[in-house]
Amino acid sequence: MTNLFENEALVFGILMLMLTFVFVTSASSSKFWQQFYRYCPSVLLCYFLPSLLNYPFGLIDPETSNLYFVASRYLLPACLVLLCLSIDLKGIINLGSKAIIMFFAATLGIIIGGPIALLIVIFFVPDLLNTETDQVWRGLSTVAGSWIGGGANQAAMKEVYQVSDKLFASMVVVDIITANIWMGFLLYGTSITERIDKILKSDTSAIEDLKQKVTDYQARVAKIPTTTETMLVLGVGFGGTGLAHLGADLVTPLMENYTEALNALNLNSLTSKFFWLVVIATTIGVALSFTSYRKLEGVGASRFGSIFIYVLVATIGMKMNIGEIFDNLGLFLIGVIWMLIHVIILLVVAKLIRAPFFFVAVGSQANVGGAASAPVVASAFSPSLAPVGILMAVLGYALGTYGAIICTQLMQWITTLVS
Repeated sequence: MTNLFENEALVFGILMLMLTFVFVTSASSSKFWQQFYRYCPSVLLCYFLPSLLNYPFGLIDPETSNLYFVASRYLLPACLVLLCLSIDLKGIINLGSKAIIMFFAATLGIIIGGPIALLIVIFFVPDLLNTETDQVWRGLSTVAGSWIGGGANQAAMKEVYQVSDKLFASMVVVDIITANIWMGFLLYGTSITERIDKILKSDTSAIEDLKQKVTDYQARVAKIPTTTETMLVLGVGFGGTGLAHLGADLVTPLMENYTEALNALNLNSLTSKFFWLVVIATTIGVALSFTSYRKLEGVGASRFGSIFIYVLVATIGMKMNIGEIFDNLGLFLIGVIWMLIHVIILLVVAKLIRAPFFFVAVGSQANVGGAASAPVVASAFSPSLAPVGILMAVLGYALGTYGAIICTQLMQWITTLVS
């Protein structure tokens, strides 16, 4: 079937019009739109509206589109540089141990959630699985790699556990659909975070202090930008992106020379170009925050970074095809149960340590979504908090393969136990 919109420029134009529609209506004084966005956060709509182009209308083919690739490889690094320009490292450190505890709670939820979900489905509804159980746990290893680390960890699990291309394709569907639905819930949660924090009895003082410091700094340096200053912001953002790509091009081949040793240490992420792209772009932004370039925040550095994030959100959304759920019901059920266990553990730990919902959301996305979506969720709370999501996502890359292997061994043990 030929898709109606095959011209990339046209699709990008439609995405931008969708984003514009959301921003204009969300800023409207109309009672209807104010009530509408009270229950449907604007960032959530920016995410789901583009998905309609894919399913149910089938107007585009996201598999042949390069828009997500461009957004994730060009706009995301520029966004990381610009959002980290005004980073308050001391403020992030002052967030304390709760942020790290929630990150590891999220990782633990994924490690034990997979085996439990697999056991439940095999025990209660085995007929929903149209794949041999010996192959199921192997395939699910790639989901574990993706949800704890990222694409590089996912690819590593495919090779380690010899997952067939056909099964891998099904697991990618489970991964993307389940993770994207959960991201949608998190984005909605950002609109009711105060209510959730009351239920969790959270101590949000450190987060509020950080937000206030960044807001105060923005107010001090804010001014109407000249064309030269705007060009300087874009030059720093995309210049940093270019340097990040150059660095990734230089470092990745060097790391590949030690592939066997890194594989033995389960450090596969170090051979991923995208990993180094994120790390170097973040490092450039953090380094610039100690220089006079930090004042570019006053002429809209984080505003441009936020715009780039929303474009990335739209390209992520257009890749989602909820209709594919019905072709993989058994595997999708495992994914849903798996994610629910992950969420339950997060909320229980958050309640015990009185962690803010922000740490729940970002800790989860730093694992499940990685560098592409953790800053999206973090900035939905406040643009000043985006660097927290970035730094936690990098930690997820480092631990991804280790956690995925533990999770997979548990799933293999479960399969052996019930067979």
